[in-house]
Amino acid sequence: MNEIVVLGENPGWAVCVKPAGMDSETEVPACLREKLGGTFLPVHRLDRPTAGLMVYARSPAAAAGLTRLIQAGQLAKEYVLLCHGSLPAPEGSMTDLLWKDARQNKVFVVSRPRTGVREARLAYRVLRQEEPDRTLVRVHLETGRTHQIRVQFASRACPLWGDRRYGAGDREKSLFLFSCALAFPWQGKTLRFERLPDWAL
Repeated sequence: MNEIVVLGENPGWAVCVKPAGMDSETEVPACLREKLGGTFLPVHRLDRPTAGLMVYARSPAAAAGLTRLIQAGQLAKEYVLLCHGSLPAPEGSMTDLLWKDARQNKVFVVSRPRTGVREARLAYRVLRQEEPDRTLVRVHLETGRTHQIRVQFASRACPLWGDRRYGAGDREKSLFLFSCALAFPWQGKTLRFERLPDWAL
């Protein structure tokens, strides 16, 4: 199993780098317990194939506090990704209505509100165009929907490298999506953690 890297901790929380392929709600807390001891409670999640930064609460009180921050939009999350194709502008935003088909575990962009449809918003900035079919992008997530980044980019003919579920035709075995930054207020200070994967450097 991949090694968990801890970027910061205190009695209330721990920030770590989740490896790709690991379940964020069960396997990562178990690894943190083994590494650091104590309790680790998930307050947000990353898809199994997505790697990157996560924060875990170390007590029910801290979990409640972090959950309030998330609900208030005060846990800022940024990602880097490598997508196929080219985006229409060097920076911009995406807003879509998303609906999840639970049977397929797949999310779709839809045109009209209905039961189960939720709005998804993100802002993006192109970091570099490596070649016509490889674009490195940084994303600031404004909402946290299942598969949000993956489906929003795929719906614009820019599927992420390694994401065959949403139309990528490459042969990569890993998903090129990484949660690269977390920031949140805690006890009067704004804390920020950042880490980039090798392929984004």
